[in-house]
Amino acid sequence: VQLQASGGGLVQAGGSLRLSCAASGPTFSRYAMGWFRQAPGKERELVAVINRGGGNTYYADSVKGRCTISRDNAKNAMYLQMNNLKSDDTAVYYCAARGNAILSAYYLDLDRYAYWGQGTLVTVSS
Repeated sequence: VQLQASGGGLVQAGGSLRLSCAASGPTFSRYAMGWFRQAPGKERELVAVINRGGGNTYYADSVKGRCTISRDNAKNAMYLQMNNLKSDDTAVYYCAARGNAILSAYYLDLDRYAYWGQGTLVTVSS
């Protein structure tokens, strides 16, 4: 599967953005998905993950209550709605896919994801 993230940009603190991840291929529903981010000088970290069907999700504590991950398997797409953005949210955001995924499972470890998009930059100004 090939992934392409989009929707990043420059936003003021307190604002909102919706990131999108478009996937190629007919088997998108077989992949568990996730959003990760990497800030300058820091390691890549989990933001939110979702299982194949979209009913199970997990959020990092830093974004819980401010972000919502979702997917539309009919459109081969995943989304991340981010609200009340903070300067600490400034990072390149990557979408990732994990094949051979158990239907109900999401995966927290970056190493479990074999497919990555190119990233989209989110800059939050204070």
